[in-house]
Amino acid sequence: MIIGVVKERKEQENRVAMTPAGVDALTSCGHRVLIEKGAGLGSGFSDYSYESAGAEIIDDASYVWKNCELMVKVKEPHESEYKNLRPDLIFFAYLHLAADAKLTQILMESGVTAMAYETVQRSDRSLPLLTPMSEVAGRMAIQEGAIYLEKTRGGKGILLEGVPGVTPGSVVVVGAGTVGTGAIRRAMGLGARVTVIDINVDRLRYLEDIFQGRIETLYSNRYNLTKAVRNADLVVGAVLVPGAKTPKLITEDMVKKMQPGSVIVDVAIDQGGCVETIKKPTTLANPVFVKYDVIHYAVSNIPGAVPRTSTLALTNATLPYLLEIAKKGWKQAVLDDEALAKGINIYDGKVTNAGVAEAHGLPYYPLEEVLKSLS
Repeated sequence: MIIGVVKERKEQENRVAMTPAGVDALTSCGHRVLIEKGAGLGSGFSDYSYESAGAEIIDDASYVWKNCELMVKVKEPHESEYKNLRPDLIFFAYLHLAADAKLTQILMESGVTAMAYETVQRSDRSLPLLTPMSEVAGRMAIQEGAIYLEKTRGGKGILLEGVPGVTPGSVVVVGAGTVGTGAIRRAMGLGARVTVIDINVDRLRYLEDIFQGRIETLYSNRYNLTKAVRNADLVVGAVLVPGAKTPKLITEDMVKKMQPGSVIVDVAIDQGGCVETIKKPTTLANPVFVKYDVIHYAVSNIPGAVPRTSTLALTNATLPYLLEIAKKGWKQAVLDDEALAKGINIYDGKVTNAGVAEAHGLPYYPLEEVLKSLS
């Protein structure tokens, strides 16, 4: 199979979809890998390192798009790339379609087979391709939040870990999944006081156990959220409904009651966000805005700020699936792997993910029917 990798066009997105090690694994199996010149520079990978691993370095991105069978990216196609989508192309990346009606329509009209990293899901409900970036984003949420708590950035002037004789800062994490756990781990490492809120009591019990009772856990309801958010220095939105649009759990009224200079980091913004006062994503170039004297951080590609780490982690996760697709062809690969099959969001103009269809009021074609048509 011919696999294509191009530069990411999203603003300040320095990740790349594949490392030289990934190229080596694919080319050693007889596959061709076309890499746009300079695609890996933002992550610290030179063209020479890719070429040494067996890739073909291509000056023109359009050539890569036109000649590959499988396009592997980090983020969704940029508007400038829409023209490259076509019916015989497999497109594999983070898509987050439930929060993007326009892109959903574009992908449907193009006829491309659109596979989303974030909806590849194992039988135990784990998300193997979303997990590594969620781990990065959770940790980064605390790092970025701590920066914006500085008075020079408009924050309350709080050092999260405090000092002897001074109470540490308060961090509230809404959502106890992978992002939330990463945020808790980083906040605990800094010595902050941490409260985690979730609807899954078993998950809260698990976290309380592994963190040895050093965190406070609360069941997610309006009363508990209102109280916790009001008293927080830093709130991390870490809510995830796989494939679906995120519910707005942190309301505008809750934000109004927060103290001036508090910070909200909404990691869920890729799926529409869980904070009512955030209407659209921010960027790494302009990451924050202030509303009701509260600093809002809503970057949709937080891991892009640490591209070297993120690219290595992403390739570790995606490579086994890419090898299967390249070896068997995508149709047989999804028939053989239920988790990978759930990655198909759009096939032949049809939406095959229930969450995406519901978010946009579109017809839903059950995955089982699509798979049956492929067999």
